[in-house]
Amino acid sequence: MKRKDFGCGPGCPVEVTLDLIDGKWKGVILYHLQEGRLRFGELRKRLPGITQRMLTKQLRALEEDDLITRKVYAEVPPRVDYELSETGLRLRPVIDALKAWGEDHRARLEGKKAKSQSGNTTRQARQPQPA
Repeated sequence: MKRKDFGCGPGCPVEVTLDLIDGKWKGVILYHLQEGRLRFGELRKRLPGITQRMLTKQLRALEEDDLITRKVYAEVPPRVDYELSETGLRLRPVIDALKAWGEDHRARLEGKKAKSQSGNTTRQARQPQPA
């Protein structure tokens, strides 16, 4: 995959990292591979919204960027396993931080929604009833 030539300004390291895990699926794939080696079909089951073509494309990009390794077994039918490379393993704290932030953010949104809904029922109850 062709990568940008980053001029190293103040945000350069962040830009480099985000360029490697950009998009909807790469971070999620890396998250699932933290559990260990997975086959293509197992990854597909864990990502129900992804097409086979997109999963293949994302896995190839991650492999090209040396974030995962792909091992093909000489069997019939062929078996292919994916796992984090050494470079990919070094992303674990980043993926874990993204997960923690996402959980916290989702909880905050649900809290705001619940608070908003309880406020609406309180306001409705206070309105005068027609005689």
